[in-house]
Amino acid sequence: MTTTTENRTALPVGTWRLDAAHSQVGFAVDYMVGTFRGTFSPVEGALEVAENGSARLHGRTESAAIKVQDENLEAHLQSPDFFDAERTPELAFEAKDIARDGDNLTVNGHLTIRGVEQPVELRGTIADPITDPYGQERIGLKLEGAVDRTSFGLNWNNPLPTGEPALANEVSLSAELYFVKV
Repeated sequence: MTTTTENRTALPVGTWRLDAAHSQVGFAVDYMVGTFRGTFSPVEGALEVAENGSARLHGRTESAAIKVQDENLEAHLQSPDFFDAERTPELAFEAKDIARDGDNLTVNGHLTIRGVEQPVELRGTIADPITDPYGQERIGLKLEGAVDRTSFGLNWNNPLPTGEPALANEVSLSAELYFVKV
């Protein structure tokens, strides 16, 4: 499908289901002298775009779906110190304010962690629809943003001998999302 100059501000109309096998949702946070990274898998979601241009992007995952390089760290992140997976098993995102300018996107939505909903702005790019080798129409989004983890009640920290916190409050979010038209 070729996108003309006239519709480079329009989102592709239709219901687009997240292809979780090819998508990735992750985070990064400064920790001591480096960056601690993780992902959530599996994730589910959809992009719904009406003929009038209104759109809704939504997704969810389980708190227990966090993946890092060590099982012990995963268990700590699922504990009440962080995501409290037993009492708040779901993380969710929803946006109805999505603006496209060429290949660029601005997505203003709400992220819910530990039952706390906070606004978040994500910026990134959109790939125009293509047809894959199996005849399915696909689009891709790459989004990034940042949140203050303490605004969701993720307050755990461990002070360094200098008194400085070991873990930063700002968390970078990233999502590479592939969608298939339903």
